[in-house]
Amino acid sequence: MNFKHSLITSIALAAIAGTAVAQTVRIGNQGDALSMDPHSLNESLQLSVTGNVYEGLVARDKDLRLVPALATSWKQTSPTVWRFELRKGVKFHDGKPFTADDVLFSFARAAGEGSDMQSYTNDFKQVRKVGDSAIEIETKTPFPILPDLLALVYIMSKPWAEENQATRPVDRRKGIENAASFRSNGTGPYRLRERQPNVKTSFVRNGSYWGKIEGNVVNVEYTPIGNDATRVAALLSGQVDVIEPVPLQDVARINASGKSKVLQGPELRTIFLGMDQKRDELLYSNVKGKNPFKDKRVRQAFYQAIDINTIQRVVMRGASKPTALMVGPGINGFDAAMNTRLPYDPDAARKLLADAGYPNGFEVGMNCPNDRYVNDGDICQAVAANLAKIGVKVNLQAETKGTYFPKILKRDTSFYLLGWTPGTYDSHNALNALMRCVDDKGSGQFNLGSYCNPKVDELTLKIQSETDKPKRDAMIKEAFKLHADDVGHLPLHQQALAWGVASNVQLVQLADNFMPFRFMSVK
Repeated sequence: MNFKHSLITSIALAAIAGTAVAQTVRIGNQGDALSMDPHSLNESLQLSVTGNVYEGLVARDKDLRLVPALATSWKQTSPTVWRFELRKGVKFHDGKPFTADDVLFSFARAAGEGSDMQSYTNDFKQVRKVGDSAIEIETKTPFPILPDLLALVYIMSKPWAEENQATRPVDRRKGIENAASFRSNGTGPYRLRERQPNVKTSFVRNGSYWGKIEGNVVNVEYTPIGNDATRVAALLSGQVDVIEPVPLQDVARINASGKSKVLQGPELRTIFLGMDQKRDELLYSNVKGKNPFKDKRVRQAFYQAIDINTIQRVVMRGASKPTALMVGPGINGFDAAMNTRLPYDPDAARKLLADAGYPNGFEVGMNCPNDRYVNDGDICQAVAANLAKIGVKVNLQAETKGTYFPKILKRDTSFYLLGWTPGTYDSHNALNALMRCVDDKGSGQFNLGSYCNPKVDELTLKIQSETDKPKRDAMIKEAFKLHADDVGHLPLHQQALAWGVASNVQLVQLADNFMPFRFMSVK
């Protein structure tokens, strides 16, 4: 860091200290953000971390309601055109002004090669400037919920990206890195101060932020602590102030410590299993010459072999809600009347396998993260044990998300576990990203097993443009029923949030598991 930059930072910190107590919050999480590039991975942990540095045209408040951010207002000027008025006087962290050109650049970058955010932009037809302070987004078909898509499409500085050879996103599938992976330049309430991947990432309050920062926290230190016991010990000893997630077996101990408490609440994320339904032969199986997962009977056998109630009781210690749907309560279009799982029935599962031509079962590889979701490795072990009872031998590969995500995002998998929170809090997001037939524009971008039903696709497009809520809800119900009848995925549960927080720290726990630094205060 040069002297001039150091002086500017010191002056900014001094200014902050004059109006708020210069406080530090230390966060210990089971995993790290894999990159500082806001378009490189559509994963909530990464978007939560980078969302403190970068912003979208719109944002979410403490109640997850849509609010203005880099756009001050928006309106639909025709069925396929939305106009956004841009906020004036905003500067990036390097001092350059925020302009309409940055918005056009960022949307093109998010839609381009290597981006993991294409499912948010796949139905854009054109993004164009309207003068210097407005942009228009034209979509291929009417898209009444378009603004809801944009909260997680963060805006980057076009000049900064060009100067730092970062005009394309970091591609996690190919292991390609660039300057945006380790440095950042957003408009958000916090600046990136230091990035040490898998060790520590530190942030400092942006003293020239255009908006209000409600909390008094100046410095944030984010440290990945993968070991559950170590993470809890760090909280109880005062080495960190916040941990996420709290191991379920340690909730009572933390609450009884007198030093910390556990914040628990429902999460919007659904945990599910996916299967390769496209290849003629699975990559990881002893079945040669054909793909068992192309047979609905095999998929249903796997479903009915999973003892979800025991997983809820033993693995999740009650902190989950078994589900039959790919979205949960709190998501627009969720229908509790449809949320009835196929019964757990190993005998029926064995018969289905036999009817499909696998009376003795078969072997299959399974990919699973062990540091991304609550008890994810244990869930996969339980599923493997359940499937063993019907003759299926699961060769489980559980690994850190740093290697897991690049692997499965390349579709280098036969059977995998994933979690999904619709970034729009609407069922269309899950349909478009998880259940739509895969194309090269972003449709079905996270449909990693390539499930495909043209009728579901047709309904997804209709749902996208329908403004009549009863009609829209009916179409969502129909699409979900088609997917369920196909056994397109194996939904498991919605997990519960559990954050450990020191007694002198106040923060807001959001149901999407995002952790905005701007709401944090130290007493």
